Amino acid sequence: MTSPTTPRAVTRADVARYAGVSTSVVSYVVHDGPRPVAAETAARVRDAIRVLGYRPNASAQALRTGSSKMLGLIVPELDNPLWSEVAIAVEQAAAARGYDVLISSSDGDVALERDRMRSLSARQVDGLIVTSIMTRPDLSTVVDPGLPMVLLNTFFEVPDFASTGVDARRGAFDGTAHLAGHGYPSIGLVIGHAGSDTDLREQGWQDALREHGVQDGPIVRTEFSRAGGYTAGLRMFGSANRPRAVFVSSDMQAVGVLRALYELGLSAPTDVAIVSFDGTAEADFTNPQLTAVRQPIDAMAAGAVDRVLGRVAGEQWHRDLVPAALVLGASCGCDVRR
Repeated sequence: MTSPTTPRAVTRADVARYAGVSTSVVSYVVHDGPRPVAAETAARVRDAIRVLGYRPNASAQALRTGSSKMLGLIVPELDNPLWSEVAIAVEQAAAARGYDVLISSSDGDVALERDRMRSLSARQVDGLIVTSIMTRPDLSTVVDPGLPMVLLNTFFEVPDFASTGVDARRGAFDGTAHLAGHGYPSIGLVIGHAGSDTDLREQGWQDALREHGVQDGPIVRTEFSRAGGYTAGLRMFGSANRPRAVFVSSDMQAVGVLRALYELGLSAPTDVAIVSFDGTAEADFTNPQLTAVRQPIDAMAAGAVDRVLGRVAGEQWHRDLVPAALVLGASCGCDVRR
């Protein structure tokens, strides 16, 4: 009795024989260049690919060219609208430059973030883009120094690593100053837990209060999540001496604050005015629509992709700082209908 044999994989040479062309022409059609192919010939090659079930060997191509045409991306979590939008923007920016993206989540865990970086590096990606959960990540012993790497959405400079981030301090200043312009006597702050450095959003909030002579409202530190914002909202607005306005350091937290206000019998902006930071699509679908400091996600993603593709080992690190934009909704007290 004969044992079954594994079918031989269809090769580029098989496609070339079927279509009556050279293997180089097959390569030009598959990779859309570098040389043009007549339309009729290209159609024959594509028909041969379909009939024979040919699948180009990406690993073999990477060995020949020295490029996998693949980038790695690590985000803290994928169920956060901000990081989902970042992942989509990086995918689109990479695709426009002929690259695919392997996306991985660190689930907000430092050790897992390092493991993900090692794993993606082992997959021979051409570059790595990381949105680290650490304020000032020490990545010197984590990644092969020969692998181009860019930190995305970092608020601080990280020496020896290229990075792209939003001007968070200025963005928070603009959002808080907008609330101050409405004449609210005190402005609170809902923000993440304090780390080794004061969050630049907190610094921007403080700067605006000092410049506009507005009284400091309470600060509640909580998780960057809807549940965290909900808990913060109950704490901040469940007493009689609640502030009249609040700057919230993420849209997800702001959604939680809005729910807390509803359960306390309060509403925005009638009882409490709100400006949030991030400006994701989530901010457009709250009631009322959030006034938000919008991070320029598309610009940052494109900058990160360009930076990682342009980097070579030993290149001087560089910091790209991108301005945010205040997008008006109704939660701050403006009469805006979107």
